Amino acid sequence: MSDPDNTYDLVVLGGGTGGYAAALRAAQLDMKVALIERDKLGGTCLHRGCIPTKALLHAAEVADSARAAGGFGIEIEFQGVDMPKVLDFKQGIIDRNYKGLQGLVKARGIDYIAGEGKLVSEDTVEVTNDEGTMKVTGTHMVLATGSTSKTIGIDIRDRVMTSEQALTYDEVPESAVVLGGGVIGVEFASVWASFGSKVTIVEGLPHLVANEDESISKALEKAFKKRKIGYQVGVKFDSVEQDDSGVHVKLEDGSVIDAQVLLVAVGRGPVTEGFGFEDQGITLDRGFVIVDERQRTGVGNIYAVGDIVPGLQLAHRSFAQGIFVAEEIAGLSPAPIIESGIPRVTYSEPEIFSVGLTEKKAAEEYGEDSIEKVEYPLGGNAKSAILKTNGFIKVVREKDGPVLGIHGIGARLSEQAGEAQLIVNWEAFPEEVAQLIHAHPTQNEAIGEAHLALAGKPLHFHN
Repeated sequence: MSDPDNTYDLVVLGGGTGGYAAALRAAQLDMKVALIERDKLGGTCLHRGCIPTKALLHAAEVADSARAAGGFGIEIEFQGVDMPKVLDFKQGIIDRNYKGLQGLVKARGIDYIAGEGKLVSEDTVEVTNDEGTMKVTGTHMVLATGSTSKTIGIDIRDRVMTSEQALTYDEVPESAVVLGGGVIGVEFASVWASFGSKVTIVEGLPHLVANEDESISKALEKAFKKRKIGYQVGVKFDSVEQDDSGVHVKLEDGSVIDAQVLLVAVGRGPVTEGFGFEDQGITLDRGFVIVDERQRTGVGNIYAVGDIVPGLQLAHRSFAQGIFVAEEIAGLSPAPIIESGIPRVTYSEPEIFSVGLTEKKAAEEYGEDSIEKVEYPLGGNAKSAILKTNGFIKVVREKDGPVLGIHGIGARLSEQAGEAQLIVNWEAFPEEVAQLIHAHPTQNEAIGEAHLALAGKPLHFHN
């Protein structure tokens, strides 16, 4: 170690998105930093989550494009999916980013400590690895131990898997049941359907992606139906059996769905057990670390960020919280992160993005008579027509006030979350956005058109 006393300005426990962001920003602010990780730098997002999933989704898009090529006058023949090669492509993306991240940490002078860390006092982490045990002391601490797939007591083995096993599954299943119609479930359902699987989603709530605006959920269900992705909503899982012929998924209504595999995608839970958090007086609720608006745990100078903190389990949220805490420790007094202003994206086909309040939540908060909304169909957008995608942009505003929420569904619409975030977080009025010039022809124009309509001057729009 560079310091024989192992004493630092900041000790970060967990090298995922939130942890490494805190470490990098703190080092940039001239702090001496130790980053402790028991697995791999980059955490779930890089190795078992966001990045590998999106690599598979891109491969799925290529498969769909190949099938549809004739409609664009391109004469090619789709001959199938070579899953080992798809997995090689996915791993190459991970490896490149992993190498780059390791280089960043080293270049910033951060002491990276591989091993199992445990909080043994308000300012000390005990690290155990192959070389033995050492104690690392920090004036400030950041807890960023991440999340793992929930299994709700289901035995994960063989043909029953979580997203982690699905990311390394080296064949295209002939059929699959996806338990859970949230982001992870619909993304994997989309991938496997594009690769040629017969997929059925089982969701206990009334809609797929139930946290989205209801009109978005309904549009996704319609799109999935068109893609022949099956789904059952409002029905709960009972049990699963597996044998040599596959899995047999029993639902509470008594029906049974047979398939080759079952993907359990019922959300993610915090990884906080065994790290000594409660022993040091840190408050946990259902495994989550409770913090205030400045990410403080209330114990010493200990902060917590990312998926272990209640709220949206998104890598970019973790990243922002990591930067926030480093700047807070440095005395820069950054503005608190507003949860509703964080962009949310589902990378299925079609893609979904949302920022701010849904129509329902806006009505609850402001009163139904105090909000206005508009849905601009992508049928009026030339670039969307070129891409042969359907969907819409939905904008919700306070009457005579700012935009409260922007939501969209359609191919490639994840890229529109950026402007939507600026509009919502800067509390722009539709009349102000309507003055902006959106490049033509782009899907981005659809955001401009929606705001033109909400400002009372619709152009490419039929009421």
